[in-house]
Amino acid sequence: MIRTLVVRLDSAGDVLLAGPAVRAAAHGSSYTAMLCGPQGEQAARLLPGVDDVLVYDAPWVGLEPPPVRRGDHEALIEAVSAGRFDRALILASYHQSPLPIALLLRMAGVRWIAADSEHYPGSLLDLRHRRAAAQHEARAALALAEAAGFALPAGDDGALRVRDTADTTHLTGEDPYLVVHPGAAVPARAWSPERAARAVAALDAAGHRVVVTGGPGEKELTAAVAGEYGLDLGGRTDLRELAGVLSRARAVVTGNTGPSHLAAAVGAPVVCLFAPVVPAERWAPYGVPHVVLGRQDAPCAGTRARECPVPGHPCLDSVTDAELLSAVGRLTGTSTEGPARPAAASERAAAPRTAVVPERQAAPGRSAAPPPAAGSGPASRPAPYSDPASAVPCGGPAPAAPSRDPASAAPRGDPGAPPVSTILPDGAGPADPVAPPDPAAPPERAAPPRPTVPTACPAGPAAPATGDPEWRTA
Repeated sequence: MIRTLVVRLDSAGDVLLAGPAVRAAAHGSSYTAMLCGPQGEQAARLLPGVDDVLVYDAPWVGLEPPPVRRGDHEALIEAVSAGRFDRALILASYHQSPLPIALLLRMAGVRWIAADSEHYPGSLLDLRHRRAAAQHEARAALALAEAAGFALPAGDDGALRVRDTADTTHLTGEDPYLVVHPGAAVPARAWSPERAARAVAALDAAGHRVVVTGGPGEKELTAAVAGEYGLDLGGRTDLRELAGVLSRARAVVTGNTGPSHLAAAVGAPVVCLFAPVVPAERWAPYGVPHVVLGRQDAPCAGTRARECPVPGHPCLDSVTDAELLSAVGRLTGTSTEGPARPAAASERAAAPRTAVVPERQAAPGRSAAPPPAAGSGPASRPAPYSDPASAVPCGGPAPAAPSRDPASAAPRGDPGAPPVSTILPDGAGPADPVAPPDPAAPPERAAPPRPTVPTACPAGPAAPATGDPEWRTA
C-alpha cells in the first residue's frame, strides 16, 4: 500500500488549487497527507482525500518568511520520517523552485519524489516534470500527479472541491445575496477601499443585496466598504464558514485571492477583479463560470508587484460600475438593473453553473438541477460552451474533453473591449486509468512510474522521460 505526501507550501488559495491533484494521489494511495504552510492549513483540512496535515513554515516561501532555524528543519525531517512516506509530489508555482523542500524530504527518507523543475535537481528528484506553457495552476498540479502515475477516480471531473461547508444562514439570512470580498494579502490584487465601497453602493442601487466578507485583520476594511449598503461579516468567519457564505451567493466579486478559488471550490460564479501582475491564464477562477475584469494590458502586467507601481491603481480602479453590473448580470442571468425577481435561497443552491458568454450575447438562463450529495462537491459540470467567434471552450474541466494549451488558444472574449474579458480556465477531465505507483518498486532512479501519461503536458513541451540526457545534465 502506498503512503503519499503532497506538498504545497504557500497560501490557502494555492492549496485549494492543488485539490484535483490531491484527489488523484489519494485515489492511488492507502494514506495521503498534505504538507503545507501556516497560511494553507485551514484549506488543506477542507480538501477531500487528505488524511492528515503537516505544517511547516518554509523560510523561502510567503510574504513574511521566517528566519532560517535549524530546529525547524530538524522537526520537519522527524515528522516526515515518522510518516514513512513512499512517494511525494511537490507542487509549486511556475516561478518557485521545489528543490529546497525536496532536499529536506530526501533527508527524511522519502524514497521517490516528483516535481516540476526548471533547475537541475541532481539526486533530489526521481521525476523531473516539465509543465506546459501558460498552464493553469490547478491543471499543472494535476498533470504532475498524472505523470507520477496517479489518476482521478471515475466520475471525478477535476474541478476544485471542498469536503463540506458550514450552514451560515444565521449570518447571512435567507434572502439571496451577492458577496463582495474587498481584501487581498497582496494589495495590488484588490480594489482600493474607496473603489470597493462605491461598487457596493452601485450593486445596492441596482437592487442587489450585498454581503461583505473579510478576515479577522480586515474588520476596518469591510466596515468601510459595506457602509450603509452592505452586510458586514468581516472577521466573523473561519475558512469553512466563509465557504458556506460563498456557496449560497448568487455570485462572488473578489480579487485574485484565496476567496476567488474558494468560491470556485463551492461552485459559485465569480466576478474576478484581476490585476495583471500575474497572468490570468494561470490564476483565474477554475472550472466555474466567471468574468475577469481589469485592464490586462496595464503597465504593471507581469511584474508580480505586491504594491501597485502605477499611481491611481488603474488596472482595477478604472473598472466602472456599468462593467461590474454587466458582469454580475451575465453570471446571474439578471439585467444590469438588478435581479428580475428575488430567487429563493433553495433555488440558488440548486442552480447549475452555466458557461459565461461574451458580452455581445445574452447569458443563458439558469435552470434548477438536483444538488450533489452532501460533502461530495459538484457531481458534474455542464458541457463546455464554445463561443462561435473564437471557438474556445468555456466550461472548465469536463470528462473526456481534450486538454488545451492556453498559450496556443485563440484570444478569448471580445478583442474590441479590453477592459472586460471573459476567461474560463482550460482543463481536461480525468486521464485514462493509470496503474498507481508500486511502493515495492526499488528506489533506483532507473525505475520511476511511467513518465508518459495522457494529458500530462497537453499541446506544450512533452513530458520528458526521466532518463532523457537533456533533463539529467546540469
